[in-house]
Amino acid sequence: MFLVPFLMPTGTVPELSGRANLMDYASEDSWGNHDHADDGEMGHNQSAHGGTFAWTDLNPYYAFVYAFGDLNCHQKFERSWTINGNQMPVCARDVGIFFGLAFGGWWFSRRGVNRWPIRDSFLSLFSDSLIEPLYMNDRRLTAMFGIGLLFCLPVILDGGIQAVTSYESNNLLRVTTGIPFGFIIGWYFSASISSRPDRFGHDASKVHLPAGARLSTPVEAFESE
Repeated sequence: MFLVPFLMPTGTVPELSGRANLMDYASEDSWGNHDHADDGEMGHNQSAHGGTFAWTDLNPYYAFVYAFGDLNCHQKFERSWTINGNQMPVCARDVGIFFGLAFGGWWFSRRGVNRWPIRDSFLSLFSDSLIEPLYMNDRRLTAMFGIGLLFCLPVILDGGIQAVTSYESNNLLRVTTGIPFGFIIGWYFSASISSRPDRFGHDASKVHLPAGARLSTPVEAFESE
């Protein structure tokens, strides 16, 4: 996201303004290169903002990066940073989200543990002594969702208020609120793919949990009753 606009010749990427989850700048005839009204909710008069742009004209590596941004981001120039005279492939908030996503995955790889269910693997980032009460009262699922909501709240408030009021955020705040949102996604995703019952031979008794808690399969729970 940073390297490609830095390496490209200055002025290769003009001011963009497209739509999220749609390809707007694939070719010179694409939607984003049309002359839309500058005061509209989406798009702008592209000819007045540096001319047309088509990522299919770039080399494969540059094209992939800008195609990824085109598909995933609205690419509004007023909400994006410019490097070397080239607008970045994604907006400032997405920069924060992708940074948080990578950092969340990296952090889980350092401290996360496979504990069979996703919620237990998710909570393994905390020390056992800290989360013991959650196991004694069986509040693991509630804690996981609560943590998720807490990390999502900054981007929900900043983006939500901006969407329904005249409030306009700034790029520093956008990237700052995007980081925790991306972090929780990376954290949850890593916990999901790391939760592997087969690593325990599908034997729940081999899973070590805080507070001496133990897992039981539905069959074991039925037999104990």
